[in-house]
Amino acid sequence: MLKKIKKILLKKNKKKLVCLTAYSRNFAKVLDKHCDIILVGDSLANVLYGMRNTHKLSVNNMIQHSISVRQGVKKALMVVDMPKGSYATPKQAKKNAKIILKKTKCDAIKIESNNKNFKIIKEIVEAKIPVMGHIGFTPQFKNKFKVEGKNNLETKKLIQESLLIQKAGAFSIVLECITPVTAKIITKLLKIPTIGIGSSSYCDGQILVTDDILGLSGFYPKFVKKYVNLNTVIEKAVKKYSKEVKNRQFPQNKNFLYGK
Repeated sequence: MLKKIKKILLKKNKKKLVCLTAYSRNFAKVLDKHCDIILVGDSLANVLYGMRNTHKLSVNNMIQHSISVRQGVKKALMVVDMPKGSYATPKQAKKNAKIILKKTKCDAIKIESNNKNFKIIKEIVEAKIPVMGHIGFTPQFKNKFKVEGKNNLETKKLIQESLLIQKAGAFSIVLECITPVTAKIITKLLKIPTIGIGSSSYCDGQILVTDDILGLSGFYPKFVKKYVNLNTVIEKAVKKYSKEVKNRQFPQNKNFLYGK
């Protein structure tokens, strides 16, 4: 675990960190070949369960998906999101973080900042559990989406927030939907890597939701680049299968387990 964390820290200002989300073993196996960090994100609430937001996910939801992801991750650093309501107090946070770590064998957990929970991060880190921070648009605490860091006051607040997260002991920090200028300043100031999502190329790395870049989610904001439309590929395969079954073309003799 610590060896992987050190490897991530050493890439600060040197090599860009490649990060994506995974919710199952099958995706994780593919991503592991190309990613520095694989996040079991609470975005699974929207992507897999069709929920309006991430607020109703439980610790058990995260654990079950993380157990699957762990089977596909050998090389990358595996990080698990702490769901909303699972870290309201230091005691609760440590208890749930330990449960997640023990049951999933992940390498670290991620906590969204509400600009108040620095002590919670500190206590989890002191319990020997690595923490990734998260500032800017934090879906667990902000219902209305907006780009942050558009004026001096917002920029100063974000800088202060990021410095306090670093001071609390986080090994990295996600910057979500923060203006390029502010993201650049924070990245230069911090000694820990910044990982951007909709926050410019100035960050030390980038993260996106895998289902978004594969054209599976139907969610394509400006900061997402769709690299392929798997919806079309999957539909084509299913359509062909359906046609072959109806026309008695599948299964054929070669598909039989015990001969003709």
